[in-house]
Amino acid sequence: MNKVDVIIVGSGIAGLQLAYELSKQLKVFIITKSRITNSNSYRAQGGIAAAVSIKDDPYLHFHDTIMAGEGHGEASAVLELVNEGKQVIKELIEAGAPFDFQADGELALGLEGAHSEARILHCGGDQTGKYLIEFFMKKLMLSPNITWIQEEMVIDLVLNKAGCCIGVKTKNQAGNCITYLAPHTVLATGGAGGLYPNTSNDSTIAGDGIALAYRAGAKITDLEFFQFHPTLLTINGKAIGLVSEAVRGAGAVLVNEHNERIMQHVHPLKDLAPRHIVAYELLNQLTAGNRVYLDITNVKDFTIRFPTISTMCLDHYIDLNAGKLPVSPGAHFMMGGIVIDKWGASSVQGLYAIGEVAASGVHGANRLASNSLLEGLVYGKRLGTYLLVNGMNRSGMDFTPVLPKRQALIQLPFTIQELQTSMLRSVGIIRNHNELATQLSWLESWGIDPFRQIESCDQPLIQTYYMWIVARLITESALLRTESRGGHIRSDFLDKDEHWLQKRIIHFQTNDRMEITYDQYSKTKSPA
Repeated sequence: MNKVDVIIVGSGIAGLQLAYELSKQLKVFIITKSRITNSNSYRAQGGIAAAVSIKDDPYLHFHDTIMAGEGHGEASAVLELVNEGKQVIKELIEAGAPFDFQADGELALGLEGAHSEARILHCGGDQTGKYLIEFFMKKLMLSPNITWIQEEMVIDLVLNKAGCCIGVKTKNQAGNCITYLAPHTVLATGGAGGLYPNTSNDSTIAGDGIALAYRAGAKITDLEFFQFHPTLLTINGKAIGLVSEAVRGAGAVLVNEHNERIMQHVHPLKDLAPRHIVAYELLNQLTAGNRVYLDITNVKDFTIRFPTISTMCLDHYIDLNAGKLPVSPGAHFMMGGIVIDKWGASSVQGLYAIGEVAASGVHGANRLASNSLLEGLVYGKRLGTYLLVNGMNRSGMDFTPVLPKRQALIQLPFTIQELQTSMLRSVGIIRNHNELATQLSWLESWGIDPFRQIESCDQPLIQTYYMWIVARLITESALLRTESRGGHIRSDFLDKDEHWLQKRIIHFQTNDRMEITYDQYSKTKSPA
């Protein structure tokens, strides 16, 4: 009863796109530790970048993506993304996806930071993620091949004696463990914004997929590159929610409490400069004791164009007529993740990763605005194509789980809040050797390792433990990369270093021993 063709962990855009592709032919479980709509995709205000305008060209999109990623992206992967992205959007429109159109019947295309053309498609103004997730849910609810499993946390990947992934083990709200088996397991769990106290991410997003894959032996890379979004609506030092970059694309500008334009002389694109540059400048203002605002007085029809943001402001008694929204940077997007090939296959047979949890090479050192939903759609469709050809082949596969002999995790001597505070202080927007070394020493001081037996632990303890694993990997990566590039800014190494160009720090484990190696991006090949 608990064996299917494909298991998908996560209910964001990448996972649902994949399920949509598979739904007519394969049996699929979609497992999420909360509710279906608890994903970053559902919260996404920004749209989808695609060169669909006759004035645009995929090569321009390719160039903008490579430039935003500061040369660290894999060129072949980026080129495939922007070309396939046009086709994916076309297919979604034909399937009835609710994109916004102008009165003349043309797609409404917006402009966002570091884009050379207006190429951002939206749904419902600033409700793109919600509209698309509900579109896919409506389609999938009609399929008898799709089974939704909600409020079960995946606590481990199940391996056989050959080291192949054959499924997952979950823990439900009652504390019971359940094993689900499949020849193909896909992690679509999102990023790790929950490692920081202020984040745009859903509260459930805390790096689970990275910890699961690492413990199972998959390679992990580029974790030092973490994007902090410049504009989170901030009340009394606490982030309330995201203020989409589309607001700046519509004419809003960043100012300090003295009404001085913050980005005016910093970058040629000014307020639409790449996110790490804007976030860095905002942090400098805040460090100097200045409050920071997004001035929306030049944005026409703000409440109509941005209903989600308007409601969020009104709910927190922010006077939109005053024209200034208090903002600050916050953790937003993880560029690195599980190393995958062009189809989404990890280094562990039977295990795949798509979306933010994967290191596909398309984002480089800093993600271009609105490329995340595009990545989820493209890789979800691509992996679906691959699995439709290979998904039914189970001949000779051993579905006998191997239970590794590991020391049990008893407790942790720190709280999630303490971990988040330490990560923001030492591995936040700006890093340096001393604070990174101190943080790594603190994380290692508890006498634990990433390879404990956790089946008897409750969900909160497992969640904290998995956050510790990912925090440790991020911190070590940030300490090792002695340059500033994209979302990784070192105050003691402020310049880019050619020695590090396209060089990847890769984490993996051998017989429950933590290992690190280095690699260069190269053209990916099919696992077939």
